[in-house]
Amino acid sequence: MCSLEIPDEVLKEAGLTEADALLELACRLFETGRLSLPSAARLAKLDRSGMEDALLARRIPIYKPTAEELISDLDALDKSLG
Repeated sequence: MCSLEIPDEVLKEAGLTEADALLELACRLFETGRLSLPSAARLAKLDRSGMEDALLARRIPIYKPTAEELISDLDALDKSLG
């Protein structure tokens, strides 16, 4: 296990607790695609639902479909409508 130290004065300046800092890091790593949702939740020490809530509060999309997925979904919708 790797350990990351953030000086107390830096956390205090940012107005963050250790838990807040972990959550912010997890959210940003998820947002940039560097962590999956389950991994981000583990880093933040949250369950999946709690992590989803944290992402939604920050307006970070939980699901980021690719262009191909959107096209496929639109094709399926067209077929189902007629």
